[in-house]
Amino acid sequence: MRVAQKTQKTSGRGYLDGQMLIAMPAMRDERFLRSVIYVCAHSSEGAMGIVVNQPAANINFSDLLVQLEVIPAADLIQLPPRAGMVKVLKGGPVETGRGFVLHSADFFIENSTLPIDEGICLTATLDILKAIARGKGPESAVLALGYAGWAAGQLENEIQENGWLHCSADPELIFGPDTEGKYGKALRKIGIDPGMLSSESGHA
Repeated sequence: MRVAQKTQKTSGRGYLDGQMLIAMPAMRDERFLRSVIYVCAHSSEGAMGIVVNQPAANINFSDLLVQLEVIPAADLIQLPPRAGMVKVLKGGPVETGRGFVLHSADFFIENSTLPIDEGICLTATLDILKAIARGKGPESAVLALGYAGWAAGQLENEIQENGWLHCSADPELIFGPDTEGKYGKALRKIGIDPGMLSSESGHA
């Protein structure tokens, strides 16, 4: 996937890589109700992002390391504390069997890590999971199963139809421990009271 060049951002086309998308209450696609998405790549060819506020049900990072044979089950007790804090998220409806790690820029694998914006990177190889299990991974990370994808022009159309708001990203919105609270936090960041919005949307 080709990533929108940083220079395109200033060309007036309004590419949103490195921004957060916030689902409007009128969002018709149930998979994205009340979702907050970090946009990893956005260009004239389409867009790709990771939902950062939907926990993966009944999956924790330590168990996943064993399932993927990154570590044997016997090594679980030796995992560094930081590994236990990595959240596992439902990243989106595309390729839900694949893991994508959004992380701070203090970790980088040549030819595998994609720098996105403002110190945020994306790595989708087992190597980063092995590094986290050894205590040598990034300072901050979330593991997303799957991603959200849009064809050329699709995201722009959804924004024009009031499907999405957007705001600048920050580490708390991406990596913060309060996964459920990120929707309200993102709305407040752009000056919207979540209570006002939900009352307009009828019954959820």
